Amino acid sequence: MCLLIGPASWADDGKALLQSFLDDVDSLSANFEQQLVDADNVVVEESSGTLEIHRPGRFRWDYSEPFEQLMIADGLNVWSYDVDLDQVTVKGQAEALGNTPALLLGGTRSVMDDFDYIGSAGQDGTVWVELRPKSDENGFTRVDLGFNEGVIRRMMFTDNLQQSTLIVLHDVAVNTEIPEERFHFDPPRGADVVGIPLVADE
Repeated sequence: MCLLIGPASWADDGKALLQSFLDDVDSLSANFEQQLVDADNVVVEESSGTLEIHRPGRFRWDYSEPFEQLMIADGLNVWSYDVDLDQVTVKGQAEALGNTPALLLGGTRSVMDDFDYIGSAGQDGTVWVELRPKSDENGFTRVDLGFNEGVIRRMMFTDNLQQSTLIVLHDVAVNTEIPEERFHFDPPRGADVVGIPLVADE
């Protein structure tokens, strides 16, 4: 996606929308559709499911199509469960997420310490905000967040292979109550667990 920086009003709107998203959104839930697009602009993978976020540090990506997969950040660990393989992978959250785009969704308000604000532009009623990671160690070169009517509706993450992951959010609900147990994960009995979870200090 190539977005030209628009009038000053777009830049002002973009900064304000981004700041409001980081400062004022404590929880978010939505249905999502996701596409992986290669460097030749060919869609190579499509998936869908539900997303739940509760700041700081907790989120749940629940993929239902084409395969059931679950990724939960509980504030300490990130759990990834592949239902078909019956395999669970767990990593400490700081190691798993680093300064990846996931931090923009479920991280703390200081997350912008890891990103540079590049600019904003308008396209078909959506205000797009372009960010770039200050470090290239996470494999991502660019993050675009799309806001419509003040609510985040689109996300696009571009990696260092020029592949883009585009996520479209539907039925977005902001600052509604999400049960705490939605961000808790116990590996199913008999599942193959790869990794050792961190344990909170008593």
